[in-house]
Amino acid sequence: MRLMFKPLVAGMTAAALTFGMASTASAATTIKVSHQFPGGTEDKGDFRDRLVRKFAKGVEAKTNGELKFEIFPGSSLVKTFAQFGALQNGSVDMTLYPLAYEGGKIPQVNITLMPGLITSYEQGHRWKGQPIGNELEKLLESKGVKVVSWIWQAGGIASKKKVVAPADVKGVKIRGASKHMDLMLKGAGGSITNVPSNEVYSAMQTGVLDAAVTSSTSIISFRLEEVGDHLTDASQNSFWYMFEPLLMAKSTFDRLTPAQQKAVMEVGASLEKFGMEESKKDDVAAAEVWKKAGKKAYSMDDATFNAWREVAKKSAWVDFAEEVKDGQKWLDMATAVK
Repeated sequence: MRLMFKPLVAGMTAAALTFGMASTASAATTIKVSHQFPGGTEDKGDFRDRLVRKFAKGVEAKTNGELKFEIFPGSSLVKTFAQFGALQNGSVDMTLYPLAYEGGKIPQVNITLMPGLITSYEQGHRWKGQPIGNELEKLLESKGVKVVSWIWQAGGIASKKKVVAPADVKGVKIRGASKHMDLMLKGAGGSITNVPSNEVYSAMQTGVLDAAVTSSTSIISFRLEEVGDHLTDASQNSFWYMFEPLLMAKSTFDRLTPAQQKAVMEVGASLEKFGMEESKKDDVAAAEVWKKAGKKAYSMDDATFNAWREVAKKSAWVDFAEEVKDGQKWLDMATAVK
């Protein structure tokens, strides 16, 4: 009996180990996604949160449930400015993030919110696959971060007094959201104060800010019509185009199977059209929200845009070319995309 029992126990142990390994292999991997924007559902709310939820649903379906997602909107998991670092240290797996927020640590990324550089969504999206886009992705991967979806957003000026042309910003306490946007606004006579977009409401409410330049979607989602009286919208022209990609920690991406990586990148690319369409809708909707609230809304004509661009070239563009390593090379690559 003893001679027979030992092999039986060994066989049972081996079977149990095999079953355990199979269970572990088939267990779902949970991806944590953090972002600063208001939460909602797949169909309602800030389109950036909706895009993240569509991405999660799409990847879960493509991987037959191997990858599942936990979404933490409103900086509820990680503070706004800490999200990129959280990707780098692996404490979160993904974020949808305004890349220029990292301009202080990675100076080259300030080109993704360079005033007057991008003039349309189509031009911005053409960076993907071009030398400028390839260099940007290479740079980010060297910092431990991978671009999953290319998302651009135009922005407007929410203000307590009318701010449309460069002359209007003189003496105004204004937020630009990046070093070089701030340099242009300062070049026009503005007084710079910087906060993340989810803190603009309180800053305008308390008088810390008189005006803020931010995306049309943020203007709507953060209800800035409640604290401002004038809006220069992005429906016609905007000097403010920000790259706000969906990002994944490279450490997370590298742990995925090839099939899972393929699913992540395919779903990410498929949502870029949605991102562009929703951004354009919000450029128009922002003005409608302000007018409905009894506030003033203006569009920016070509002459006014060109005036801003000249201020930008003499201030922000010059600084980037002179102060950032290979800055002129980055500008040349960007301006080569028409």
